Amino acid sequence: MRYRAITAFLVVSVLLLVFAAGCTAATEEKAAPAPSPADEAYARGLAEYANANYRVAEERFAEAYALYADAGDPDKAGAARNAMFRANRTYMEYPLDAAAAEAALREKVPGITDVAISDWLENRAQTIVSENETLYFCDVAGDYLYAHFDEMRKATATTLDFDYIARYAWSGNHSETGPYVNPVRYAGVERLEIPHEVLPSTGVLKIWFPLPVETESQTNVTVTNLSCPDFIVAGPVTTGAIGYVYYEIPAGAVNGNLVLSADVAFTSYEQVFEDIDAAKVGEYNTSDPEYLLYTASERNIEVTDAIREKALEIVGNETNPHLQAQMIYRHIIETYPYSHVPHGSLDAREPKVAESTYMFETGHGDCGTQSMLFAAFCRSLGIPARAIGGYQMLLSETPGTHFWSEYYLPGYGWVPNDVTVAEIADRVTIPEEKREAFKDYYAANLDPTRLVIQKNVDASMDPAVPDDAAVFRMVRQYPAVVSDTAEDDLDLFTSEFFSISLAAVD
Repeated sequence: MRYRAITAFLVVSVLLLVFAAGCTAATEEKAAPAPSPADEAYARGLAEYANANYRVAEERFAEAYALYADAGDPDKAGAARNAMFRANRTYMEYPLDAAAAEAALREKVPGITDVAISDWLENRAQTIVSENETLYFCDVAGDYLYAHFDEMRKATATTLDFDYIARYAWSGNHSETGPYVNPVRYAGVERLEIPHEVLPSTGVLKIWFPLPVETESQTNVTVTNLSCPDFIVAGPVTTGAIGYVYYEIPAGAVNGNLVLSADVAFTSYEQVFEDIDAAKVGEYNTSDPEYLLYTASERNIEVTDAIREKALEIVGNETNPHLQAQMIYRHIIETYPYSHVPHGSLDAREPKVAESTYMFETGHGDCGTQSMLFAAFCRSLGIPARAIGGYQMLLSETPGTHFWSEYYLPGYGWVPNDVTVAEIADRVTIPEEKREAFKDYYAANLDPTRLVIQKNVDASMDPAVPDDAAVFRMVRQYPAVVSDTAEDDLDLFTSEFFSISLAAVD
């Protein structure tokens, strides 16, 4: 096996022994067959995972995988391999022990005190416990800077061109015919190239390749020159909740590297909702299927009693949904500083914790997590809300993965905001009135430098990713890759092999 990749979800198996008894005479019990060494290794893996011994669990699953494969049992070998991948995904974003985490802080934050280090590592840092050892998140030092604006401003003083980032927020170039104005036409290429040496020699590669999707603010989507058309099973899909094309490619049909590409183009609009009249917001149709969808709990946008209680505390006596959403936006900016989070672990770990709940309970969240918590707060109050996924070209011309939020108002439609971009204003030294103007813009407006792939986190596709596959399920900013025969966690490496190039053409 070349590499044991990341894996985190484990379904705890339960063995049921059924006894049959007659009314007048007991049947003779038959001794259950002794478990095989492979079964024993797999059962030990499940037990180790349940006891938060993730590294040992990965080893036991790897042992079971090899034994099942040697015994010629591909189904059980695949289950053990996927369990091995998920166990690895559970802990792989936590590579630092306490000494390494302290060293990272001292290197990245010059002059940091021993007291500050102890407080961060003991009370604020993101951790996981495996084999009774506390392990620290890989960006423990970067997250410290995000939480301490004074230190962050030192680091960004010469590296962050905030005037460039704020070019839409401060332009004032908004048409009175909104809310969709100032269109920008983008065109470019999406490309996935998986090296030949990583590919399996047998089996079928199942690939869900992301594409732009039509939305109110992203129109005239075109997809041309799709690679390997003979192996397209579904799509290209550019309408609905998520854009994608689905491939099934026999490994034997691949000569050299596997290359999939698509020429894409779309028109993105600036969204301007700054003149919403709260008194003119209509009534929700609470029986509408879309209302029900976007006010319900989902895998990563979870509506809990604690979330609802906090949302009610945030809005107080306010009952207007627009004003409530604006209060939630401000609360997240003021309460939850941006930080990187272990998405792979959260997606794979069992028992599952929704990303919105993770941020609510730990205070840590990046663009995706912040957007999901915003949506969870809104949904708990009966305001339809969702987390939009794709790319942004705001910070630089190179597309960068990103998430933001929308909430729905009758009479106005889907109103955008971007908590994460708004918080960038806290990382630079600028006059307070300009900082607030920037945050006000991103409270109900959005720049046109966006590529939307999915209208909501956890958007479903057809066919769906198999339930037992080790795949990052939350987003489709990168292709999902599933193989029943690969010894490597191919889906894990997708981001390394995938690229998007876009340029404004108008």
